[in-house]
Amino acid sequence: MTTTRTGPAAPAAHGDHCGRLLTALEHFRAEQAATAERWGARLAATLAAGGRLLAAGNGGSAAQAQHLTAELVGRYRTDRAPFSAIALHTDTSSCTAIVNDYGADELFARQVRAHARPGDVLILMSTSGASPNLLSAATAGHESAARVWALTGPAPNPLAEAGDETLCVEAGSTANVQELHLVAVHLMCGAFDSALGL
Repeated sequence: MTTTRTGPAAPAAHGDHCGRLLTALEHFRAEQAATAERWGARLAATLAAGGRLLAAGNGGSAAQAQHLTAELVGRYRTDRAPFSAIALHTDTSSCTAIVNDYGADELFARQVRAHARPGDVLILMSTSGASPNLLSAATAGHESAARVWALTGPAPNPLAEAGDETLCVEAGSTANVQELHLVAVHLMCGAFDSALGL
């Protein structure tokens, strides 16, 4: 016979998560959405003139970086020409060789030195803003005369300080930061297409 312990019901985890997300989303909408849209329009001008986007992140932020580049090389909403955008974690042979030969901190920086040209955009995504390999990439971006944009979690953090421009998402959990980073990516892509007259 199975017995069931009774007592007060535990609060629904999804309710807490969604509540925190809604609160963070309202703040993002009021304070930061315009930055994401401005970045998208500026990115359209850069890439339409022959420039390139380099994007990097670790873990979930790597997925966000790849999502952004996929929307630019492919399409977001409307059919259009492809644009040059590279997620720096996707070349596994280069990544493993760099980590093996130079160490994890050089994972992105060495690729930035190889691919970045003056005026290109390097966007670095991090929920913590403290990843050593992204901080090294920011330094390499400056050395290459690329514009360094930092998309991070709450400020202050080292990556935000290293960026030429920053968008620091204020949210109470890593998961909520990642969710708002996706909102930022989609706002950028929408503004990108709008700037191209699509």
